Amino acid sequence: MYDLAIIGGGPAGVAAGVYASRKRLKTVFITKDWDSQSTVSEGIENWIGTVKISGRDFAQSMEAHLRAYAGDIVDIKTGLWCQKVSKTDAGFEITTDKGSFSAKTVLIATGSHRRKLDVPGADIYEHKGITYCASCDGPLFADQDVVVIGGGNAAFESASQLLAYCKSVTLLNRGDEFKADPITVKKVLSNPKMRAITGAVPTEVKGEKFVKSISYKNKDTGEVTELATSGIFVEIGSIPTTEFAKDVVAIDPYGRVIVDPRTQSASTPGVWAAGDCTDGIYHQNNIAAGDAVKALEDIYVYLNAK
Repeated sequence: MYDLAIIGGGPAGVAAGVYASRKRLKTVFITKDWDSQSTVSEGIENWIGTVKISGRDFAQSMEAHLRAYAGDIVDIKTGLWCQKVSKTDAGFEITTDKGSFSAKTVLIATGSHRRKLDVPGADIYEHKGITYCASCDGPLFADQDVVVIGGGNAAFESASQLLAYCKSVTLLNRGDEFKADPITVKKVLSNPKMRAITGAVPTEVKGEKFVKSISYKNKDTGEVTELATSGIFVEIGSIPTTEFAKDVVAIDPYGRVIVDPRTQSASTPGVWAAGDCTDGIYHQNNIAAGDAVKALEDIYVYLNAK
């Protein structure tokens, strides 16, 4: 019986693992791999304390940090896919594709994965002009004409970041109205380098070695337009990796674990969640790590209060 089971190998999971070791909580750390959404980035420039680091080096540094502290306290189990978390009389059972583990408490830090652009050419040019992280990859497209796909807050926030260094930003929204906050929409669209096209349904991405253009169809007229661009930033939502937890904690309509933002505790006593798998308003690497540390502080208090 472990004191704690941490599920997930991204920034939230690793931060929790390091703190669990420092607090001497006997922990099982379960992860399929050490990749996070940022792993695909060629350059992360907003990880505090590091001016710039590639996504791959970022993942490797996460693993190295945890392994340096793990010792005989954090039992690292890689290559395991969590299938279910169940409540038991003694705590919780974590079922994976390669066995089960028992723990008094659980921290869910499995993040989410981006909803991919599903049109011809999108898979070919992913990481070759198509990206899913403006804050990670935006500076690589300085002084270029780029496209943002989406109409929610994430899309407009990405557009706002890109306007700081791109030549122009065109937002394609398949709906007639934006889902983003009206104040945000007004502010972003007021920039002379910004334009938005509604009723625009992406149909194809073209290029050579890298992206050259994206085509979209007017959903009302059916007219197809090809738009020249060297960068396509996709913000059409993300899918939380929480299917395994739906029977043990409350999940919102979007599949995110509902947490108390003061402690990161979930609806079931003994379970916490941190990072992109939660219903927190903002999701970033730094926030995920901070949320996990907050959760560990509360987990330590919880375990030592018994």
